[in-house]
Amino acid sequence: MQGPKPQAEAPLFSPEEIAIRKKAIFDAMGKRGQQKILKDGYDEWDPFAEPKEPIDIRTEGTRRTTHDLIHEFLKTKPHESISTSFGKAAYEMALGIVNHDDRVRGLYAFSLWYRELLISEGKNPDSL
Repeated sequence: MQGPKPQAEAPLFSPEEIAIRKKAIFDAMGKRGQQKILKDGYDEWDPFAEPKEPIDIRTEGTRRTTHDLIHEFLKTKPHESISTSFGKAAYEMALGIVNHDDRVRGLYAFSLWYRELLISEGKNPDSL
């Protein structure tokens, strides 16, 4: 046997009180905010809505963000060897890793393969 159904909570404010509070919030806003609300529709605007969840911060397998990866990587390189192009490419790789981009996966797989090829032919892979 199931227990009694929970009763819906009584609203904290009457519709009239809500309308008064909504107008007070609207009147306290700046002109630009008011214009945006009027453009979107005052009746559809809900100043009492629950806030949305924050954007999910994307990380990769080690739980680092793109920013973390780039920061750690660039710290390992001598400052004078880092050009704008080098840093930009490293950033694109980090972003692609975090976003599971197939293009970056291909670049990474090729880089690993080419490193092994150089080693197998007795060449220094770090001399590029």
